[in-house]
Amino acid sequence: MENFTPIQSLIGGLLIGLSASILILSSGKVAGISGIVAGLMQFKNTPKEHYLWRVLFIAGLLISSALYALFTPLPVSEISASYSTLLIAGLLVGFGTRMGSGCTSGHGICGLSRLSLRSLLATISFMLSGFVVTYVLIHVI
Repeated sequence: MENFTPIQSLIGGLLIGLSASILILSSGKVAGISGIVAGLMQFKNTPKEHYLWRVLFIAGLLISSALYALFTPLPVSEISASYSTLLIAGLLVGFGTRMGSGCTSGHGICGLSRLSLRSLLATISFMLSGFVVTYVLIHVI
């Protein structure tokens, strides 16, 4: 319970929801990170006006941690996995987001708020897979 931060979590969730709402209401775009990054990778197929907002969105994600660090220390994170494990995990996540037509942010935040059945099923499968893998890695292997 030492890492239980309900107030900070509530504020963070409200800010994420507000940001996703502003994006979809102002431009009709879904705040799914995999789709935003995929659009950046398709240089020839992405019109310039669609490219700029994607760059600004990703820049905001990266810059926000630096801004946060100006006011309070960032939490310490420790990654104990090897580079090969991280590479394989990243490839599996990328494959899963393409197979599921979106990522946890697109389905879990934006899709659920739009009452999308597809997003509900995708989010359930994301969460269930995470629970099973964590249980197996911690308690079985």
